[in-house]
Amino acid sequence: MIAYLLRLVVKAVVTLFAIVTVTFVATRLSGNPIDTFLGEGLTTEGREALIAYFQLDGSLWHQYLAYLRGALSGEFGLSFVDRRPVTTVVIERLWPSGQLLLASVALTIAVSLPLGVLAAVYRRSWIGSAVMVVAFTGYAVPSFVLAIVMVLTFSYWLNWLPVVGNGTWQHFIMPTIAMSGVLIAALTRFTRNAMLDVLGQDFIRTARAKGLRETRVVLKHGLGNAGVTVISVIGLQIAGLAAAGSVVVESIFSWPGVGQMLVNAAIVRDYPVLQFGVIAVAVAVVAINTLTDIAYALADPRIRLARA
Repeated sequence: MIAYLLRLVVKAVVTLFAIVTVTFVATRLSGNPIDTFLGEGLTTEGREALIAYFQLDGSLWHQYLAYLRGALSGEFGLSFVDRRPVTTVVIERLWPSGQLLLASVALTIAVSLPLGVLAAVYRRSWIGSAVMVVAFTGYAVPSFVLAIVMVLTFSYWLNWLPVVGNGTWQHFIMPTIAMSGVLIAALTRFTRNAMLDVLGQDFIRTARAKGLRETRVVLKHGLGNAGVTVISVIGLQIAGLAAAGSVVVESIFSWPGVGQMLVNAAIVRDYPVLQFGVIAVAVAVVAINTLTDIAYALADPRIRLARA
């Protein structure tokens, strides 16, 4: 087990190093940021002074080595726009994004697990069919389409919910639903399939033959064993939600989180903010995947013994 944990750590470090490298190179390919956020009124001397100040005058290789040295010491540079440390700029946005992510995950688990169990238990009735129709429909609708439809319906036409900001609990409703919509549909399908696999096993028939209540058979023996598969799916889906879902939804609802910050930084070519923001999201995604692998290994003794 210790060797398996060490492999996970090494894999996480290599993944983060690759992400840092690709992000650094990709941002430099977009052009010089000085010309973007200062416009055409800058003199040649002032332009050269700013390029030297932000250490953009060296070769790509030297800039990369300087960035790595700074990153290893905790220095990720200053924002080109705010002139503040990028760590401060990004950390200010982490909590709003974390709130939205936690709300979306809670809604996803609260809705998808019961729906998946119902779809498996009543698979031959209209209940199971209705759940799967809703799941497939939700899976086919992208988050940005759902967000736009909700904005038009509940804000523009009905004037029930606010669109911009995160000041009250009403601000959470539409972004949370938009972020969790596809995830609810996917997890419902995975839960149903996992439950169907478990409910067809011999130990389930044995439990029923012993006279156990159907509720106990389904929830304790069925969902308890299907949870091993569901855990891995939840981890992967949450990682994808943190990486991509927040960028789209936060931009539509002007949510003051990391996703909206990354979009704004990309538009004005604020390299330091964009790089550190991507690193922060990558660390969260890699950490979620690593913890999911550990939880999956601990939950299934067969995996734990095979990887010991």
